[in-house]
Amino acid sequence: MVLMRAVRVGVGVVVAAGAVVGCGSTAGPGGGTAAASASGSAGPCGVAPTAAPAGWVREPVRIVAVSADCLEYEVTNRGSEPADVAVLFGWSGSGGRLSVDPSVTQRALAPGASVRGRVQLTGGPVEPDRPVGGVPTGPVRPDPLVSVAPSSSGPSGAARPAPGVKVVRVRSVPTAEAPSEGGACPASGVRVYADRGDAAMGLRVVGLHLENCGTGDLVLDGFPQVEVLDEAHAAVPGVRTLEGGSAIATGTGADAPASRFTVPPGGRARSSLVWRNTNDASSDPVNAPYARVRATPGAAPVMVTPELDLGTTGKLGVGAWVPVGP
Repeated sequence: MVLMRAVRVGVGVVVAAGAVVGCGSTAGPGGGTAAASASGSAGPCGVAPTAAPAGWVREPVRIVAVSADCLEYEVTNRGSEPADVAVLFGWSGSGGRLSVDPSVTQRALAPGASVRGRVQLTGGPVEPDRPVGGVPTGPVRPDPLVSVAPSSSGPSGAARPAPGVKVVRVRSVPTAEAPSEGGACPASGVRVYADRGDAAMGLRVVGLHLENCGTGDLVLDGFPQVEVLDEAHAAVPGVRTLEGGSAIATGTGADAPASRFTVPPGGRARSSLVWRNTNDASSDPVNAPYARVRATPGAAPVMVTPELDLGTTGKLGVGAWVPVGP
C-alpha cells in the first residue's frame, strides 16, 4: 500500500480598515493587557478593532491586531500547571489571503500567566515573547510554518491591506509531559515524540519515535501503552487500543511482532499508531487530538498530538516497538 503524505490546509479574518504600521508590542496601563476591543487606536500591528472579528478568539488564545507586516496574539494558561501551547493561524476565507499558515509554540507558560507574541508576515522570524503583567515565561519558538511570502508593496506612501486571519487551532499539553525531539535530555533519559503522519483513503498512520538520550540501557518489550484523550485531556470512553497495526490494516509498517530488545544510550526505536476514519450510523464519530504514551509500564508519560479522527470505528492499532538502526 502506498501512503500519501498528509497536508495541512490553511484557514484565517478581515481586520478593520486602516490597519497600517509596523510590528511592535505594548502592555496596557500598569503592565496589564491592552484589550483588542479597546479604542480602535493604532496598535502594535495596525489598528485594534472596536470588536474582535469572528475567529479572532479561540480560548485560550486571541488575536490582538494584524497589519500587512505582522500579527500580534495573546495566549493565557488557564490551567493549574505549566503548559506548552501550540497555535495555528490561518486565512479567514475573505480579504487578503495568507500564502502559508503560520504557527507558534509557547513553552512552559506558567499557570495563570498571559503572554503576547508576534508573527512576522514578511518572512521574518517570530519575535521573543513579552510577559503580560510582569510574569516571566519561556520563549515563543517558531515552527517551520512561521514565515510567509513577503507582501507586495502598494502605491508609494499607501498602506498595504492586512490579510484576513483567524485562530485555526490551539493545542496545549502539560510541560512535564511535552514530547521532546531535541535540546536537553528529559529527566527520564528518554525522548518520545510523534511525527506528522501519513494518510490515504481514510487510513491514518502516525509514527512514534523513541531515543535513549540517557546514560543507561533501556529495555523495550512489546508495545507502548497508549491512552486516547479529548481536548480537555480526559480519557475518551469506548475507544479500544489494539496490539499491532495489522489489527486495522496490513502494509502500514506496523506489523512486526513484539520482541524484547535493548536500546543503548544514543539508540532509537519506533512504533506506530494506525486507524481508519470510517463513519457509519452506529455511533457518533470520535475526534481526539491527544494521546498519552508510556514507552514501558511505569515510564514517564508523554502527551503527543496525533489528531485522531477515528470515525465510528472506535479502534486504534498500536505497533510494537522495533529497533531503528544507526
